[in-house]
This record gives sequence, structure tokens and C-alpha cells, in this order.
Amino acid sequence: MLGRLQELIAALEGEEALALAKKMLNSGEDPMAVLETCRKGVEIVGKRFEDGKSFIPDLLMSGEIMQSVSELIKRYIPVGKKEKKCGKVLIGTVEGDIHDIGKKIVAFMLEVNGFEVLDIGVDVSPELFVEKVKEFRPQVVGLCGLLTLSFEPMKNTIEAFTNTGLRDQIKVMIGGSPTDERVAKYVGADAYGRDANAAVNLCRRWMAVSD
Repeated sequence: MLGRLQELIAALEGEEALALAKKMLNSGEDPMAVLETCRKGVEIVGKRFEDGKSFIPDLLMSGEIMQSVSELIKRYIPVGKKEKKCGKVLIGTVEGDIHDIGKKIVAFMLEVNGFEVLDIGVDVSPELFVEKVKEFRPQVVGLCGLLTLSFEPMKNTIEAFTNTGLRDQIKVMIGGSPTDERVAKYVGADAYGRDANAAVNLCRRWMAVSD
């Protein structure tokens, strides 16, 4: 059924995918396995977009399907795990980039692990990041980008944190397929997260969260 679920999401069959995911979860399937399968399905849509074989509406639709499945999966996570309050993380996709899927998965995994997350969306300007950091007061900020063109906006956002006196109050992590340790150093981030699990581990370490 995992293979079928991946196919449905790749085909943008939202209602059928959600129904199958619910059936699998009710039958005892590991919620994280369901989430990972959904991620792979969405990844196929993203690859088609990069190859010019699908369009922005398809990308947005796959994100909506992923969001619906994520909300469903949350109900199957042990309550005690969700109730922990480990700290605050603000996350957003930087200016000029509308990719949403990877960010949503990171936000979901952080929430599952007990962090309070504020997802401020895509194409977020440095000014809006600064505004939201002042309002939300997170310990960690995640900057996402799936385009190499995102590197300069990441750098500009971190410079905006410095110019407004916020940089010393937060840890900044970056993520997205074109990012790596060298990019993190270039833009002035504290670290690079290879995937959602890496992002969770960074936040746990920075906030001294124990198991």
C-alpha cells in the first residue's frame, strides 16, 4: 500500500491518497513510514516541475495534499510526545522561492518532537523575517530554499537579523537540496540541515533537549 500511496500523491489524487493514508494508519502502519512515502510522492512532482513537465499549480496542489496527510498523521502520534514544549522555531522559505514541501515536512517533524513552530510561508522577505522574529521570539530560525538563487536572500535575511540586533538572540539553520556546509558558511548561518531529522537534531542540541 505504501507504493500505491506514493503513486496517488504523484498523480495528485488528493482524496484517494488521504483515504488510503487513513486506512493504512488505522491498520497500524507506522505514521513516519506513511509520511516518508508521501514525501517521496511529492518529490516526484517536484522533479517533474524542475524538468518542465508540470507547473506551479501542480506543485501547490502536491503541497496541499501533503499538508492534509500531515494533519491526519498528527492524530496518530502519541499524545505525550506532542505535549512536550521544547522551544520555539520560526521557519520560512526565503524571498524569491515558492517551494513549500520540504519546509512543511521540517515543520511537521519539529512539531511532532515537541517544538512550537511558526511557519511563515514562502517568498518571505528579510523584513518579514525580522518582524516575525520580534513577535514570536524563537530560539531557532530555519531558512529554506530549493533554488541556488536563494543563497543571496538567505544571506540578506541573516544580515537583516544582524542589523536589527537580533542575530545574537537566535540560531539560524538553512536547508534545501542545493544547500550544504559551504553555503551555510557563505550566508552566515550557524548550521545546515541535510533533512528534517537533521533539523530536529540541531534544534534539540541548541535547546539542550533531552530524550
